[in-house]
Formats: sequence, C-alpha cells, structure tokens
Amino acid sequence: MSRLNIEAELNGPQLEAVSALEGPVLIIAGAGSGKTRVIAYRIAYMLEKGIPQSAILALTFTNKAAREMESRVRELSGKKLQSLTVSTFHSFGVRILREEIEKLGYRKNFSIYDETDRNQLIRDSLRECRLSVDGVDLYKLGQIFSNVKIGRLRWGEGADSGFERVYGEYQNGLKVYNALDFDDLLVLPIQLFEEHPEIRGKYRTRYRYIMVDEFQDTSLIQYRLMRLLAEADSPGGNCNICVVGDDDQSIYSWRGANYENILMFERDFPGVREIKLEQNYRSTTTILEAANGVISNNTNRKGKTLWSGNTGGKPIELFHPQTESDEADFIARRIRELCLRERRNYDDFGVLIRTNSMTRAIEEAFLAENLPYQVSGGTSFFQRKEIKDILSYLRVIGNADDDVNLLRIINTPRRGIGKTMISVITDLARKNHSSLWDAMGRLRYAPDTLFPDAAKGRAEIDHFMNLIEFYRNEILGSQNRKGWHLSQQVRSLTDNIDYWSYLMSEYSKNEKIAHWKFLNIESLIRSIETWESNPDNLNPTLYPYLNRISLITSGDGPDEGPDEGARGKVNLMTIHAAKGLEFPVVFIAGAEDGIIPHARSLEEGDGNIEEERRLFYVAITRARDKLFITSCLRRRRAQFQKQAGDEPVADSRLSPFLAEIPGHLVEYHEPEKALDAAEAEDFFARIKSQFA
Repeated sequence: MSRLNIEAELNGPQLEAVSALEGPVLIIAGAGSGKTRVIAYRIAYMLEKGIPQSAILALTFTNKAAREMESRVRELSGKKLQSLTVSTFHSFGVRILREEIEKLGYRKNFSIYDETDRNQLIRDSLRECRLSVDGVDLYKLGQIFSNVKIGRLRWGEGADSGFERVYGEYQNGLKVYNALDFDDLLVLPIQLFEEHPEIRGKYRTRYRYIMVDEFQDTSLIQYRLMRLLAEADSPGGNCNICVVGDDDQSIYSWRGANYENILMFERDFPGVREIKLEQNYRSTTTILEAANGVISNNTNRKGKTLWSGNTGGKPIELFHPQTESDEADFIARRIRELCLRERRNYDDFGVLIRTNSMTRAIEEAFLAENLPYQVSGGTSFFQRKEIKDILSYLRVIGNADDDVNLLRIINTPRRGIGKTMISVITDLARKNHSSLWDAMGRLRYAPDTLFPDAAKGRAEIDHFMNLIEFYRNEILGSQNRKGWHLSQQVRSLTDNIDYWSYLMSEYSKNEKIAHWKFLNIESLIRSIETWESNPDNLNPTLYPYLNRISLITSGDGPDEGPDEGARGKVNLMTIHAAKGLEFPVVFIAGAEDGIIPHARSLEEGDGNIEEERRLFYVAITRARDKLFITSCLRRRRAQFQKQAGDEPVADSRLSPFLAEIPGHLVEYHEPEKALDAAEAEDFFARIKSQFA
C-alpha cells in the first residue's frame, strides 16, 4: 500500500511539481512555499513509481541541506536509501574524480588542499619564479587564481598578467603533489566530460533523473557541469532535469552565484515546463504584501506574487531610535515584553543585521536585559580575537591561576616568552601540581643553574608578572591612587601593553584591519563605561563584569529566569545566514541608507542595488507573525583612526527600501504601556509556581 497520498497532502501547483517527472522542469518556489517539502515528495514519488534509487541525482549546496533532504525522503518512502545520490556539487565532483581522475594523469588517492595548503603552494610558486613573497596578499592572489581557473577572469583582462607564470607553477605543483584545490572539484569533472565523451555518456546513462535545489545560487561553472550531465546527445532531446529556485532570493553574487542561470536554463532546455509555487505557508498577508511591494521594484525577475491563507496580521512596526544603543535597547526590551505578554519562547525571535559589525550594541543590550542569544553568520563581538585578548588580561588579573587565559596572553603582544620557556613553565607546573602562575613565580627567583633553559626568558617573566600584579593592585587593591573606574584601567592596560603597535605589526600589509580591530577594543571600553554609569548597577567592579561576560563566552547564555515559556535563545544573525529560516517574530535592524542597501553596492552599480533589494526581501519573508524594522536617526560610523574620539556619530537616512513598503501596512512604534494589574498578577503567579 502506498505511503504517499500526494493529492490530499499537496496543493495544486505542488502536486504538479511533484508529478512532472519527464523532461525539463523549472519550479519557481517563492519564499515559504514549501520548496523542501516538494523536493522530498518528488523523490519519494519517483521511488514509488519504480524509478531506481541509483538513477536519481539530487544536488544542493550544503551538507546539512543534503542530510535533511535524504532524511525527509527516507521518512516519506519508508525505504533504506542505499544507492540514492543526494549531494553537494563539490562532493559529487569528488565522487566522479575518485572513479575517473586517472584519465587526466592524476592518481586516484589524490589530496584536496584547504586554504592553508593552497597558500603555502602559492608561496612556494612565487619563490620558484624568483619573486618575493613579502607584500603579496596570498588570499587575494588565491582569489585571482580561483577566478582564472573557473573562467571568471582572464590573464590581462581583469587578472594581472604578471602572475600568470606563478599560476603555471601553482598548477604544476598541484600535479606533482597529486593534489586538487577546491575549484578543481568542479573544473576537472567538466574537463573529463568534455574531453572524454564516453565518461559523460556513462554518467548520463546512470543518472536519468536530476534535481538541483537552490538553483538561483548556482554559479556559472556549476551550471556548466549540470548542463553537460543533463543535456541530451541528440538534438532536441533532454534528460529528465528539474531545477528549483527563486530569482527573488538570489543573494550570493559575491561568491559566484548567477541568478540569470534561470534564463539560461529556459534557453538551453527547450520545451521546459514552468511551475510557480506562490502560496506562502509561513507569513501573514501583511508581511507578504510588504515583501511583494519591495521586490516588485526589481526589473530583472520572473513575475510572481506570493499570497497566503493566513489573512490579516499585525501591521509592520517601524521605529526610529536616536542611536544604535537606543535601537539595541528597544529590540531587547521588546523581546522581553513579548515573551511576557504573549508567552513566547526566546527562540521565536530572529534579529537580522546586514553586517556582522552591528552585533556589539545588540549583544550589550541583550546582556543588560539578561536575554540568552546566539550569533550566527559571523563572530560574536566577545569572541573576536582582540576582544578575547583584553578580556583574558582581565581574567588573569582577577584570577592568576587561570591557566587557559594566561597562556593566551603570556606572549601577546610578543614579549620574548617563546615556546621553550612556555614548555619549561608547563613542565614545572605539572611536576609540582600547581598553576602556571605559581610555576612562573618559582622560575622568577630561581638561580640560572637550576633552570638553564629558562635563563634568557626570566627577565620577560618578571616583567609580565609585574604588569599583572600592578593592575591587580590598581583594579582590585587599595592602591588605585587615581580613583579610576574599570573602563579607565582597561584603557591604561591597553596602552601599557602597546596593543596598538602589536596590531600594526600583525597586519602591516593591511593597516585598515589593524585600525578596525583597535576600534573594536575602543567599543569594548565604551561598553564598560556605559555599564559602569548605569544607575541600577550597584557594583561596577571587575568580578561582576567578568561574570556578566562569562555568560556569553561560556556559550551557555544568561539565566533564562523563572518564566516557564522562556526557552531557547534569541537568534542574532546576518540576513545572509537567515536565508531558509523562519521566525514568528523578526527584527530588521539598521534599515538605513548605506547599510541596506550597503554603501559598497551603491558604488558598484544598479545590479547590486537589485541584489540588496533581494536581500531586504529575504529579511522580510523570514517573519511569520510580526515584523519590526528599526532605523537610527544617528549612528556611529567606524573610521580608520586609532582614537575613539575620531569615530564620529553621523546623521542617518532611511533606507530607500522602506518607501517601497505600501504605507497602509506600516505603523510607527509607540512606547509599550506598563503592565496592567491583571498582567502583573499573572506574571507573579507564574513566578510563584516555579518555586512551589
């Protein structure tokens, strides 16, 4: 008996998409229209119709998506999927190369180089060409090599021909070491198919039914591989190829995605059957009308209009705070209020930002409100190296026996305590079952004859321990003669260790990075100042501050409190990272001109403006029930100067995309009223029940 009842479980367009198995099919799947569900049902339906697993190839973009797809098919079909191929493009390329690479002069046991291996080979290739490595940005040169290899650039046409000989040496090196870089995993299968028609024929015969997910995110080279595999040998004939995507959600041009692949597919596969999935199962009508109003301003798109059976919905709330701190406070307080009033879980909330540099103020506000959260699509402000370095100094000042943090800073900035000295300290600590600090104290005053390997570094150990002891007395002891606050002591410490010069030496080839990292430290100090000046903070000293920060850096998040509905963590992420996700409540922060659309896109032309609009569309369509959008009247603009005072606060302009949202869908935020007596009584009753 069939496990599938597709007529009852799918709407009309979904049913058409699942059952259209023959010939080329283009499924335009709007946001929230059940794309993953359709793909899984389509594969399960193929299996039910007797198509062998081994004849099906499903390609997607991440291993996570591939695993999820396979799991859903297994659940729907009830079959063991022993020969079904669900894979990323690159993993599929590896599969081909493991079987066929000997045809190209490689051995089957090839290695795949990561970025570190690739950079080392580029460095060696420069030396082989008698060129200096100094002053060469290996990452940028690697990007040029990548773009040349996949055909996006040509030597002398966008790629500096001065490095063409180096590229030749690099390619020779890969061959000598029987190694491939990441681009080879697509380039070499294409070479095999083009130079060896019998190999192409073998794989075309094997995979008679092909599906490609997130088709709008495919690059030109991925499209080329797919076309070679799917296109029939005889004129006018086609393989059974189905691609699923949404040109309105193409937001990855910076990594090679080409939304025009949809147009090329229609040209290269004549007779294509187009099916549009426009019913959205995620969002309210209000949110969808707003999204449609925005995206309709793009000209390079296939026409479609999302609609929802979830009629009505709350208006979209716009809020114009004075500064980014006010913006962050609003978001944090609003989340707290909604958790209380509507009994929402913390993980019901998605806070979306355009760039990772916007996290600091929001993280600080979440800490102040004791909200648990996680950062996705970037690095938490408190996990950045320069911030962790300064916090490690504070932790060692607070607890000298903290071995982990001591090892982090003992030679940062460099002070001549090298690996040999650290090994001596570690061995002595192990022998005496003591902390590293205690072992350093023994070495500090021991005669040279007792520890000859440590003789050269003892002066540096003494200097380092004096530094820690000085600031311990200044911050924790009674010797704070200047009466400085913690923030002032942190600035003094940063200057004392000359962290600025350390950054300049570490990033001598890119001083902008050094300036940016130092500005992050200034942001940390300002956040400490804000914390100290809070009138509700009755103990603005080192240990409470470190305990507060540890709630984040431990990965556990703040105490979730007594609210029985408060589970999980608030999701703070870039819009790019949010693609494919959904949240009952979404906040889009920083809807300002220069942020979204990003200033860089304004410099690069109209095509980038359309991608920025698609990005805003993706952000809007992550929301199911409620959408809040904030844009500051003034925002601090990071400039590449050392001093914090050189980072000006400038007036902001609203994002032009806000004007594209139909006015009747929007209301301006009014401050939330205080809890009435009934709400307060209900709140305290739930607290009381937790302690009963």
